[in-house]
Amino acid sequence: MTARPEPLRDVASHAAPAGRYTRPAIVLHWLIALGIIVNIALAWSADSLPDNWVRPVIDTHKSIGITVLGLAILRVLWRVTHRPPPLPAEFPAWERKSAHAAHILLYVLIFAMPLSGWLHDSAWKAAATHPMSLFYLIPFPRIGFVMSQPPALKEHLHDLFGLIHTSLAYGLYVLVGLHIAGALKHEWIDRKSVIRRMLP
Repeated sequence: MTARPEPLRDVASHAAPAGRYTRPAIVLHWLIALGIIVNIALAWSADSLPDNWVRPVIDTHKSIGITVLGLAILRVLWRVTHRPPPLPAEFPAWERKSAHAAHILLYVLIFAMPLSGWLHDSAWKAAATHPMSLFYLIPFPRIGFVMSQPPALKEHLHDLFGLIHTSLAYGLYVLVGLHIAGALKHEWIDRKSVIRRMLP
């Protein structure tokens, strides 16, 4: 009597069921989201904290920002090789196009925010005497080209990149708010959940 063959296992251990994101995409999405939320909270709380807390909070903000940048690079590389599930066909074409455009802008801001912050920090006049490290564990370089500029130009660049960083932050707040609002609309009003596609 021949043995009954075992069910075929999914050779792609990270493959996702139809209509869902893959596990690595889900993990990266929520890690990036958590990093962004924590960094927003740190940025808004820094001015109200005791003086001896400000520097550690800012250093942590920098570390999280660079970490989010690294995670975003991994997220994009994964997405290039793993097509995300399409939005339900029942959604109007304008809504699908708007969601796609918002996702692209969100990615642009997720990259632009830490890069502008890195440039802003590299132009800081005290950067040379305050080495940067990731979570006080791993030394992390500043951008040498910016650090090597004359003091007056560095001061100007510091202000400029700081303004860009702050402006991008407000744009990020708006897009994150729209992203959450859209997901809740599909969940509660349209009754076509898109949140479940990104849940473990």
